[in-house]
Amino acid sequence: MVIAFENSIHSPPSVTDPSSICCIDADAEATAAPLWHRRAMGSGERPPDRPAGLFAGLTRNVVVLSWVSFFQDAASEMLYPVLPLFLTGVLGAPASVVGLIEGVAEGTASVMKAVSGRLADIRRRRPLVATGYGISSISKLVIGFATGWPLVLVARFADRFGKGLRTSPRDALIVADTPLEHRGRAFGFNRALDTAGAVVGPLAGLALYEALDHRLRPLFFVAFVPAAASVALIGLVREHGAPPDRGSTPQTRGPLPRRYWRVVLFLTLFGLANFSDALLILRAKALGLSFVGIILAYALYNVSYAFLSYPAGVISDRVPRRLVFATGLAIFAVAYIGLGAVSSAGWVWFLLPLYGGYPALTDGVGKAWIADLLPEERVGSGLGLYQGLAGGAALIAGVWAGLAWGSNGRVPLLMSGVVVAGLAIALFLRGARLEQDGAGEGAHGPQSGS
Repeated sequence: MVIAFENSIHSPPSVTDPSSICCIDADAEATAAPLWHRRAMGSGERPPDRPAGLFAGLTRNVVVLSWVSFFQDAASEMLYPVLPLFLTGVLGAPASVVGLIEGVAEGTASVMKAVSGRLADIRRRRPLVATGYGISSISKLVIGFATGWPLVLVARFADRFGKGLRTSPRDALIVADTPLEHRGRAFGFNRALDTAGAVVGPLAGLALYEALDHRLRPLFFVAFVPAAASVALIGLVREHGAPPDRGSTPQTRGPLPRRYWRVVLFLTLFGLANFSDALLILRAKALGLSFVGIILAYALYNVSYAFLSYPAGVISDRVPRRLVFATGLAIFAVAYIGLGAVSSAGWVWFLLPLYGGYPALTDGVGKAWIADLLPEERVGSGLGLYQGLAGGAALIAGVWAGLAWGSNGRVPLLMSGVVVAGLAIALFLRGARLEQDGAGEGAHGPQSGS
C-alpha cells in the first residue's frame, strides 16, 4: 500500500482527471488552493465539490504514519489486559500499586503532549516521532525482564513519556502534509488504522495467552516485534517545511487565538466527565461478563471505533466539525447512561460497540477541529496543549469516578452521562459561538469557522 501511495506522489495527478489517483501532493494543493478555500475549512462552507476517490487527500506521510500507529497500538493493546494480571499475579503487587503505576503513566503522557507540541513548532518533527516510538518500544522489553513492580513503574513512565513525546509532532506532521479540505479524513484514516491495531492486539494477546499455557511474561517480548516494526516504518516519512530555527520568530511565541481557547475550554470541561475506559471494563465485569467475554466485547468496541473513524473524518470535511463532535458526545451520553442503568451482562454487547462511535466521531475530528483554529506556525503547540489539558482532565475524572464507584459504578456512569448529554445539546445549539473570531484575530489566526 505504501508503495502505491509513493508512486502517486512522484507522479503528480492530472488536473484534468483528479479522480484517477487516490493521493495528492499536499504542498502543491495548499499552494493552489484559493483563499476562499482556506477560509471555509471547518465552517460547513466547503469548496465546490470536485471528483475525488475514496482516499483522496491521503498523502504518503499520512499513510505511513497511520501504519506506524497500527503496529505500535497492536503491541500496546496486546498488553493492555495483561499488565494488571502480570503485576498482581506474577510480581505480587497490590491493586493500589496498579493504580499508582497507571496514574503516573497517564500523568506523564499528558504533560509530555504539551511539551512536545511546543517542540514540534521549533524543531524537526520526524526525530521527535521516532524517538517517542523508540522509547515506548524498548519499555515493553524492560517490563518482560522485571522481577519487581518498581521496574514496571519505570518502564511505564518511559512508555508514556514516549507516547507524549511523539503524539503532538505526529499530529503536526499530518496537518502540515494534508490539504485543508481533507484534514478531517486524514485524521480519521489515522484513527481508523490506529484502532484497527487495538482490535488485532487484544485478540492476538488472548490467542498467545492460551498458546503459551497462560504464561504472561513471554507476551512482553512478543509485543516488541510489532512495536519495533512501527519504529522502522518512520524511516519512510519525509518531512518538509521550515528549518528547526523557527523558535526565534515572533509567530511562534504570541498568544493563541481566543476562539481556540474557547473550544479547548469546552473540550476540557467534557474531559472532566470522561473517565478511563478501564472503569467501563470493571462495570462489564460487575454485570457478569467473563474475562474472555470482556476481551471480546472490548474488541467489538474497537471494531466499531476503527470502522467509523474514517467516514466520520470525511463527513467533518463537508459539515461543521462541531456537529460531528456533538454527535459523538450524544453517543457517549447514551452509552454511559445505558451502562449505568442496565442490570444484565447482555446489554454490554450492544452498548460497548455503540460506545465505539463516540471516539470515532470525536478523536480525529477533535484534532482537525483544533487545528482549524490555529495559525500554521502554532499547530504543534496548540494541539499539544489541547491534548495535555484533555489528559489532565481525564485524570481528574478518573479520581472522582473511582471515589464514587462503590460496588458497581452506576452512580458515576449516570452522572457523567447526564452531564455530557447537556454538553452535547449545548454544542448542537450554541456551538457556533465558540468559533467566532475575537477582536484582532483575523490578521493572525486562521480564517476558519470550524
